Amino acid sequence: MSETKLADLYSAIEESARLLDVPYAQDKVRSVLTAYEEALATTPIAFRMGTGRRYSSDVDWRFPVPTDGVDPYTTALAHGLLESTDHPIASLFLEVAERCRTTFYGVDFGVASGLKKLYLAFPAEDMEPLSTFLDLPSMPRSVADNYDFFVRHGMDGKQMPMFSMDYRHRTVNLYFNALSPETLEPDSVRSIFRDLELPEPSERLLTLSRRAFGFYATLGWDSPKIERSAFSILIKDPADLPVPMEPEIEKFLASMRRRAADDKFLYYVAMSSTGEEIYKFQSYYQFQPWLNPMLQSESDEGQGS
Repeated sequence: MSETKLADLYSAIEESARLLDVPYAQDKVRSVLTAYEEALATTPIAFRMGTGRRYSSDVDWRFPVPTDGVDPYTTALAHGLLESTDHPIASLFLEVAERCRTTFYGVDFGVASGLKKLYLAFPAEDMEPLSTFLDLPSMPRSVADNYDFFVRHGMDGKQMPMFSMDYRHRTVNLYFNALSPETLEPDSVRSIFRDLELPEPSERLLTLSRRAFGFYATLGWDSPKIERSAFSILIKDPADLPVPMEPEIEKFLASMRRRAADDKFLYYVAMSSTGEEIYKFQSYYQFQPWLNPMLQSESDEGQGS
């Protein structure tokens, strides 16, 4: 990445922190971008923020890196972005990488907190089934414990486009695409909530979930339960949302979109283990069409009914 483009990227990241009045940890951001600098010129770069206490104190930025070099976990250790640990999460990235065919790796960092997550993406035409991961030695036991939940709700096929690890919270994220229309019907969503022992979903959430193309769940080593889950929605313009956007998201997006390279827009409606509904969005500072064929679709076929 040229010095001018790199300076523009730093400026955009700092602006994202200022808009939400969150600390801008310049040294942490610089350490992440320096560690993976070779990928920045040609990789998609996305930014994301959300509502709720957990998400309003930071702005996340993320970008893929190629699989033909040093893996991002080894790079993170070498640059001091992560500390060496005996926790099973330290082994999990390489276990998944050895087990699965991947199209790219990815890095997720916060403007206030530095490196957060690493992820692996699988071929869109040959996604992974959840059963692939159940016997990995370092996988949280909670994943196998909840396998019946995912089967019961139609997520037992080759539906996983991605898998990620959150090194700060020591959790993993399971992502599922290709959800059936039946899974997104209000009665089915209510059933998901009952199985997760959550309060009745709001009408707003039921409206949004009907437009979802994906679902993801967060699990860890310290609890047998699914800690968080979310439906993902792809739209071309925030005005196309079937519900009003949250004021804080609308204000942030209005300022950041002038820097965005593409109109692709992901919206998430998430549920915490306490039943709190959280809303997040993701847009692209720099976009590349190879990122995900679904994000190129003019027909938005991946959105479901």
